[in-house]
Amino acid sequence: MTRKAAAFGCHNIHDLREAARRFLPRGLFEFIDRGAEDELCLERDVAAFRRVRLLPRVLRDVSRADPAGELLGGPAAFPLAVAPTGGAGMVRHHGDLLLARAAAAAGVPFAISSASNMEVEQICRAGGRLWFQLYLWEDRSLSMAVVERARAAGCEALVVTADIPVSPNREYNRRNGFASPFRLGFGNAADILSHPRWFTAVMLRYLREGGMPAQANLPRPLAHAVTREAAPRARFRGDSLTWDEVARMRDGWPGRFVLKGLLRPDDAERAVALGVDGIVVSNHGGRSLDCAAATLEALPDVVAAVSGRAEVLVDSGVRRGSDIAKALALGARGVLAGRAPLYGLAAGGQAGVEYALDLLKEEFVRTMGLCGARDLSELDAGLLWRSPAEIPAGPS
Repeated sequence: MTRKAAAFGCHNIHDLREAARRFLPRGLFEFIDRGAEDELCLERDVAAFRRVRLLPRVLRDVSRADPAGELLGGPAAFPLAVAPTGGAGMVRHHGDLLLARAAAAAGVPFAISSASNMEVEQICRAGGRLWFQLYLWEDRSLSMAVVERARAAGCEALVVTADIPVSPNREYNRRNGFASPFRLGFGNAADILSHPRWFTAVMLRYLREGGMPAQANLPRPLAHAVTREAAPRARFRGDSLTWDEVARMRDGWPGRFVLKGLLRPDDAERAVALGVDGIVVSNHGGRSLDCAAATLEALPDVVAAVSGRAEVLVDSGVRRGSDIAKALALGARGVLAGRAPLYGLAAGGQAGVEYALDLLKEEFVRTMGLCGARDLSELDAGLLWRSPAEIPAGPS
C-alpha cells in the first residue's frame, strides 16, 4: 500500500477526492461529488457514520482476521459492492468497464448502471460478479429489453432503483452547464479547456473514435449522445413506477432481485412480501430528497422490519473502511460505495479504482483487528457504544 500511496500521492479517500477535483472539470466533478439543493442530506449521511462509536473487545487473537463473506449468495472479498453510478464514462474513457475490471480484481460485486455509456454486454466482458441496476424508460418495453440483455450477458442480480420518481433539484449542474443534454457554452468551455489532462485522456479519445459518449443501453436507433435530447419514449421516467410493477419484474427475473432506495420499515416489509432477496437502504447519496433521513439513521428500523428474511445493504456516506464496520454493527450485510470508486477512477483510471478499494479494505481489516473481530460475525451490535436508538441524531 505504501508504494501505491506514493504513486498516487493519496493516503485515503479524501486525498483521492482532491486528486479527482484537480483532474476533472468543475462541472463534471460536482456532478459526481455533490448532492441536491442545500446538500443537507449529503452532510447528514457522512455525519451519521462519524457519530457512531465502537467499544472494542481486547485480548483476542486477530492475527488472521478474515474480512471475506457473502453478498446476495456469492463471495465478496470484503462486505462491499461498487454502486451503480452514472457519468463514469465521462470521468474516464470507457470508465464503466474500468470500474467493472477493478471490482473483479478486488473480488467484490459491481452494479452496472442502466445509464452507463457502454453497452451492458461490453461491460460484462470484465468478468467478476456483476449486477444490473435499472432505471425505467418511458417506454417500458425498452427497459425490459435491456433487463433481458443483462440476464443473457451474465448479470446475476437485478437492482431496481425506487427513490428517483421525479428529477431531483441539482442547481449546480445548471450553473455549470452540466445538465442533460450537455450543452457547450462559454462558461463550461473555459472549464474544460482549463483541464487539458482530462480533455486529452477522455474527450479527445472519444472524438477520435467518432463522437461523444452515449446512453448506450438503448436500442441503436434510440441510443443518443450526451449532447442530444432523448426521444420521448427513451427518457428515464419513474413517476409511474408502483409496487405492482415491481412485483411483475420480480416474477420475471430468475436471479437475485434487489430494491434500492428504501428508508422506511413498512416499505421494507412490503418489499420482503414481494420476494426480494435484498434491500439497499439508500437516499441516493443525498442526491435526491435533500430533507431525507441519513441512511444510517434509517438502517436499524429497516433491519428490524426485515428480520433476516432478505439481505439489507446500505449506501450513502461511506468514506472509510471503519464505516463498513459500523454498518455491519448496525445490522447491514454490507455496503455499496459509489463516490469513492469514482474518485479513484478520476485519479488513476482502473488502477485508481483498485487503489480506492484497497484503501477501504485495508482500513476495514484494521478496524476489525482493533475491535477484536476475527470474522464478520463478530462485527455485531455488542460493539456499539450505545444502542442504535440512543445514537444522537446531531444537528441537521
